[in-house]
Amino acid sequence: GRGGGGGMERENKGGEERQALRFELVAECSVSKARCSVLHLPHHAAKAPMFMPVGTQATVKGIMPRQLLEDADAQVVLANTYHLALRPGGDVVDALGGLHTFMNWPRGTLTDSGGFQMVSLLQFSEVTEEGVRFQSPVDGTQMLLTPERSIQIQNQIGADIIMALDDVVSSTTTGPRVREAMHRTLRWIDRCVSAHAKPHCQNLFGIVQGGLDPDMRKECTHELVKRNLPGYAIGGLSGGEEKDKFWRMVSICTDELPRNKPRYCMGVGYPLDLVVCVALGVDMFDCVYPARTARFGTALVPSGLLKLRSSGMATDSRAIDETCSCYVCAHYSRAYIHALAPREATVAAQLITLHNICYLTNLMRRAREAIQRDEFVDFVRSFMLDLHPTRQYPAWASQALASVGITLDSS
Repeated sequence: GRGGGGGMERENKGGEERQALRFELVAECSVSKARCSVLHLPHHAAKAPMFMPVGTQATVKGIMPRQLLEDADAQVVLANTYHLALRPGGDVVDALGGLHTFMNWPRGTLTDSGGFQMVSLLQFSEVTEEGVRFQSPVDGTQMLLTPERSIQIQNQIGADIIMALDDVVSSTTTGPRVREAMHRTLRWIDRCVSAHAKPHCQNLFGIVQGGLDPDMRKECTHELVKRNLPGYAIGGLSGGEEKDKFWRMVSICTDELPRNKPRYCMGVGYPLDLVVCVALGVDMFDCVYPARTARFGTALVPSGLLKLRSSGMATDSRAIDETCSCYVCAHYSRAYIHALAPREATVAAQLITLHNICYLTNLMRRAREAIQRDEFVDFVRSFMLDLHPTRQYPAWASQALASVGITLDSS
């Protein structure tokens, strides 16, 4: 039988068992590792594979939650713990009824641990066994983010899925620091579990680390799986490492992770990467990419990227993507957005951002439908041909897909 008892977690104090997550496996591809599932979360039955838009300050830049719901059909939205803790503060979000009420979002939510922002945004951060020490960007005072504090803030914010604080190293780092970070991540997950006050209504996901070392990835995965968490993330990738190493690490992790729990690949947002990772058995993705690239006037389309600021767009009456059913493509031309771009840059960015997020959520919806019909292989081949009409496919993507039985016709 399909389905599984995903995220059964005991109350810390030995109370009755309640489920904050029921993971339902709906269909599996008969060729690759791709699967279609439903995450039954406290606020929404979220369909996967899914792309989760990143709403840093409880909103995606320039987009209203209503648009994410009605236009993008987003299943889960991500909010950054670090930014919400700075403003308005976890206690304020809690007092205002929690994240869903605060941002008026009826579906799933996920918060990150706050650790990644510190390491990436702050020059003055250092990781110790205790936690991440950093200088407050507000007033320069010394602060410490411990696993306990990260979970405490995430409990206040109240998202459906919360992430463990992990020791993040760049994906291109090598040597003993990678092993140290992997072992510290495992020690910290136990501190996170102990500190988690709301396992009945919030799901704590662990994060697999281990750099680009297959054995460390396996070891970290095995140790995390022993903790029987509601779900697992693959962390520490998509940070500039070679694509060939990226896909191999993802595949190792999905091989080792349990079939009856959700798998979340953090920070992945390029359409090609999403499709390849779905074939490798990943269920969830997030990335700032679709919104960030939109602010540079670039739209995602089946053939790749469309640069709306280029002069050729000035008289082009077509939609951004004539195969797209989003609000922007139904109502506006390339020429209109091109005309806005220099002076009304915020409006142009809003329109392109909405299209780009819709493009990725629609891509994942089409993947789900293809898996359910067991036509995922055809879906992948047609996606790849749209992207590379000359059939000169990137070697890493061809190899990754071939590793799960999907062959592409080469030129």
